[in-house]
Amino acid sequence: MTTAPQINNTPLSPSRYIALVVAWTATIGSLFLSEVLNFIPCTLCWYQRILMYPLSIIITIGILRRDNGIHHTVLPLAVPGFVIALYHYIIIKTDWLPPPPCLDGVPCTVDYLNILGFINIPFMSLVAFFLIIVMMLASRHEPFAEPTNIEGVAALTAREAWLTYALIAVVFGFFVVLAQVIA
Repeated sequence: MTTAPQINNTPLSPSRYIALVVAWTATIGSLFLSEVLNFIPCTLCWYQRILMYPLSIIITIGILRRDNGIHHTVLPLAVPGFVIALYHYIIIKTDWLPPPPCLDGVPCTVDYLNILGFINIPFMSLVAFFLIIVMMLASRHEPFAEPTNIEGVAALTAREAWLTYALIAVVFGFFVVLAQVIA
């Protein structure tokens, strides 16, 4: 006999909000690295960006809609992103696999950052995708209470939506301040 997951009667579902912060941090962070620090993304970085950027919007909309099935939309983007980031990290840190042929721009083996000997940009991407995957798997066990009856624009201004907006604003604000400090 299986038991139904316990309904979360509060608007806060921690795993979804953690995934939201991670996705927005990765998205704005990658833009910060390329637009403020002028790090030119390689081909594999672009593939990771292509998979990460929509996750920011998808997770935001999923939270605003109180969508219990958000993991069905997020995981098909997060899992390939994780695999690409892992491959990218491996080709930079080891010689186990051959790097892809880079026809234009920066080679995929360029290591812009090397913090503590193992933290670089592909590692940060790998961790971000991993955290999003774990949080989406956890969100399956934290269903929202019945979705709100609020539709359209009213749902975007509902009390539950403000936490989502605040988290995005904090992440954005952090990078704006960081850019000012560096400039």
